[in-house]
Amino acid sequence: MIEYIPQWTIDFWNWFPVDLQTLLIILGKIILILVPLLLAVAYVTYFERKVIGYMQVRIGPNRVGFFGFSLWGLGQPIADAVKLLFKEIIIPSQANKYLFLIAPVLSIGPALAAWAVIPFNREMTLANVDAGLLYVLALTSIGVYGVIIAGWASNSKYAILSALRAGAQIVAYEIAMGFALVGVLMASGSLNLGAIVEAQAGGFSSWFIVWMLPLFLVYFISGVAETNRAPFDVAEGESEIVAGFHVEYSGMAFAVFFLAEYANIILISALTSLMFLGGWLSPFEGWSSLQGHWLAEASIFWFLGKTSFFIFCFLWFRATFPRYRYDQIMRLGWKVFIPVTIVWIFVEGVMVVLKVGPWAG
Repeated sequence: MIEYIPQWTIDFWNWFPVDLQTLLIILGKIILILVPLLLAVAYVTYFERKVIGYMQVRIGPNRVGFFGFSLWGLGQPIADAVKLLFKEIIIPSQANKYLFLIAPVLSIGPALAAWAVIPFNREMTLANVDAGLLYVLALTSIGVYGVIIAGWASNSKYAILSALRAGAQIVAYEIAMGFALVGVLMASGSLNLGAIVEAQAGGFSSWFIVWMLPLFLVYFISGVAETNRAPFDVAEGESEIVAGFHVEYSGMAFAVFFLAEYANIILISALTSLMFLGGWLSPFEGWSSLQGHWLAEASIFWFLGKTSFFIFCFLWFRATFPRYRYDQIMRLGWKVFIPVTIVWIFVEGVMVVLKVGPWAG
């Protein structure tokens, strides 16, 4: 490929110091990840309104488009973003101004930074970190601080009530998610996300979901609760506490919380597909009838397809299930999910000793 690049371009690139070249390459990779990710976050909001609209036998957004054409309402997320950009950010007079503005950043920052170690296929990853799973767990646990600080800094009874409820809920389900990932660690023998995916090579029967179905269900449902999505969205129960911990926010400050929620949805969906459904690996791998066919080959499109399916599940749940009571949510997290994960970790230990399933070799 190098001969197709003009010589002056190569000379200009080589003029930069090696350290600066490395920095520019890293910045380029970050931009290549962040720009599509932010577009995906914006259009998941559109997708949600369309999916729920069709489930409720209505159309959803269908007016705002591009170049004078409605195009099924595809311009709606852009219109929403422009509207929020021009809205005034109102800070309550008794609020802690600095913490009030830092809280949205603490919510969206970890959701975006976690993508630094997410592998899209064998070659495409920003940082191939051996402790990638620990990095993701550490970053995602920071998000709760954004929620708590937003509620406290607003100096509003409604906001702090919601922040406390959301914080307790997030902590409860984080423990269950952590235990579920212990099972993945036992099966793969690595904290590297790429190695976890490669440990599932061999087709659908080798995917961890087959041997860890209870842990998969606990992890994904806990992810729904972790993001405060329906039916676990009691932190935003409009009939009880107005709008939740972000009730005092407006304009782009509110939009950042909104983006953080959808960024976390995409992140949880991506992690679920990587750790339980083989990431970029094909379910038809090893099928003799499909030998050499693109369906049997590992591809980024498999990863994106699995991630999209789980995003759809988030939206499906919102359109289907009624909201749980708060005591039911806490009971599910502490008294059901945590015991289930501990029992299944013990079952996995027995499978390791007996050399069953992933440990047969």
